[in-house]
This record gives sequence, structure tokens and C-alpha cells, in this order.
Amino acid sequence: MSSVRTQVGIIGAGPAGLLLGHLLHLQGIESIILEDRSRAYVERRVRAGVLEAGAAELLRESGVGARMDREGMFHRGIYLQFAGARHHIDFVDLTGHGITIYGQQEVVKDLIAARLAWGGPLLFESEATAVREIEGDHPVICYRQGDEEGVIACDVVAACDGSHGIGRTVLAATSPRIYEREYTFGWLGILARTPPASEELIYAYHETGFALHSMRTPEISRLYLQVPADEDLKNWPERRIWAELRLRLGEPGLPSGEILDIGITPMRSLVAEPMQCGRLFVLGDAAHVVPPTGAKGMNLALADARDLAAALATWYRSGDRTALDAYSDACLRRVWQAEHFSAFMTNLLHLDAAHDPFQHRLRLAHLAYLTRSRAAAGSLAENYTSAATGLRAVGSLD
Repeated sequence: MSSVRTQVGIIGAGPAGLLLGHLLHLQGIESIILEDRSRAYVERRVRAGVLEAGAAELLRESGVGARMDREGMFHRGIYLQFAGARHHIDFVDLTGHGITIYGQQEVVKDLIAARLAWGGPLLFESEATAVREIEGDHPVICYRQGDEEGVIACDVVAACDGSHGIGRTVLAATSPRIYEREYTFGWLGILARTPPASEELIYAYHETGFALHSMRTPEISRLYLQVPADEDLKNWPERRIWAELRLRLGEPGLPSGEILDIGITPMRSLVAEPMQCGRLFVLGDAAHVVPPTGAKGMNLALADARDLAAALATWYRSGDRTALDAYSDACLRRVWQAEHFSAFMTNLLHLDAAHDPFQHRLRLAHLAYLTRSRAAAGSLAENYTSAATGLRAVGSLD
């Protein structure tokens, strides 16, 4: 069994784990990242695609935003589609900030390339099997890579391994409080080789259910349909998918294209409090899950990494644990705001299981209010562009 030592042991090579490792490197702090999947898998895994202004600036200021600035698509706002009409919500006009469309897998690619460029330890196909001694000063991560087993001794463990990873399991053993909500519907999502029908995202509320028109590049569209949570994908042949998208989005001429990826995503909200125990710190989906309607998941993960990196930098530099001890509280203020906005958008734009006509009329009234009231539109814009990251400057992490 091999054994190595580092300052920070990171589990998970998603946006949170990779950005944390990158920011720590900029501060001269060592880390080892474990990822149980292959590099090819994590670089093509289709996930979120909306970056808040603060998240985009974080990537830019930390030196990994060049390709995002070249290939990402800046959007001034979004469209709301309901009652047969389309309305634009101009975020830049309302808040001074827009959003950047850039796939999560592209962020992951950029961060992996940056880490490998300086030779940072990044172990793919390495499963963390145990995290021990988190209450002491020298926690350890046990892992398996192929037929070999290893141990990483470290000062701090950062679990960024998602909602089903060992980080959540270890945290759960410390009896945190779990707040959770499961929705009765999910999203059928496709990635299709077809040009976007709109220059910006379309959030559509329709009598047959919600639909979202997004994109990843000028040639690739990302499209979603509300379906029952227990829906069988076999019930949705391609012809039905395209017909329902055209209907709900109000785009009768939406061209079909080769479907590159398809799946059904369950919708749920979850927050674990606190997000730390001893020398274990939990980031991203390992600590909190949001329904994707508010576009907050990746942004929250990046913000968690930013805050933990800053706290660790202070601790290593001066021995001051104040920010490190306050990591969970600082994150949770952001997390609950993003959870609130995500739940608001989800409840506003989706049909309930009972198809209650009274609730339907209330949703239409609220959507109309958003398009008439600058104050209401401004609140939506403020949350959409900054709820997860707060737009505060990153600087040198001082």
C-alpha cells in the first residue's frame, strides 16, 4: 500500500474540486485530487452551462478564462414564454450584469489542462474508499486505483464528489441537519446538433408543461421538457420530443437534429448543515443540490471553492482559523438564497401534478407581473446573475 502526504486532499474532479486545487496552487498550497471516473468521462459529462458574472470573473482572474472568453456566449438576459407570447428580461439593463453560456464540461477541461500544465497531482480512476480521523489534526483518505490501494495523509480533506460521494456519507455520520425536497417532475434533456432557435435562453410555461431552450455553441442546442419524475425514456421517441419542444417553446419551425446526449434528470433541493466537521469540508453537490431551473449548481460549487481556498490561504499564512471555522456559515448564506431562487423559478414555471387550474392562473398572473414591473424583473435579474456568487471581487484571495 502506497502512502503520500499533502496539505489538502481533494476528492472529486468536478468544477469545485478542480477550481479549489487551482486556487490553492496560486497560493503555494499543495493538493492531491482524486477522481473515481476517467479523464475522458469527466471531460464529456454534460451538465450545467450558465455562469453568473461573478463565476465568469473568478475563472478569468484566476487565469483559466481565456477559452471561455473566446468561445463562451455572453447573454444580456433571458426570454419568458407564456400565454402564446415571448417577453425579454434584460439583465444588463436591470443590474449591469449578464450571464455567460459555457458548458460545465468545458470549465472542467480548462481546469484539468491548467493543473496538468504545472504537474499537479490528479489521479483519475481512483476511488476514495474511506475518510478517517477528521476530528484530529491529520486526517487521511484511503483510496483504490485499479488493483492498488493507497493512503493520502493531509491537513484538510475537501470533499467535492457530488451528492452520492463518500464526502456526503462521512458528513452524514456526524449528524448534520438535512433539509430536502423532492419534486414530482423531472427534466427530459437532450443535447442536439442543431443551431439554437433564439439568441438567448427561453424559459417556457405551457399548458402541457415547462420547456427550456438553451445552447452550448452556435451549432449545438441544449433543450429540456418537463416530464413526470418516474417517466420512462422509452415513452419519448425523437419525433415526440421535437413535436413537444416546438409546441411548448412556440417555435413551430424548430429544426430537429442529431441527438448527442439524452437523459431524464430528477428535480430536488437539498442542503446539509453544517458543511464542515473537524478537518472535513464539503463543497458543491456534496453539500447542497438545487433544481436546475435557476442555473445555480455550478455557480455555487465554484463559489464554495473560492471561499474555502481563501480561508485555507489565511490559515496557512497566519494560523488564523477564523475564516476557516466560518466557512460553512459564509457558504450557507449564499446557498439558501440560491435555493430560494431556484425553488421560486421551479414552482413558477412547472405544472403541478394535479394540474390545478387555480395555480395555473396564479402562475400566469405572476409571469405577467414580471414582464410589467421593473422592480419584479429586477429582482429576478439580480438573483439570476448573482445569487450564487455575490459578484464580489476575487482579487488575490487576501
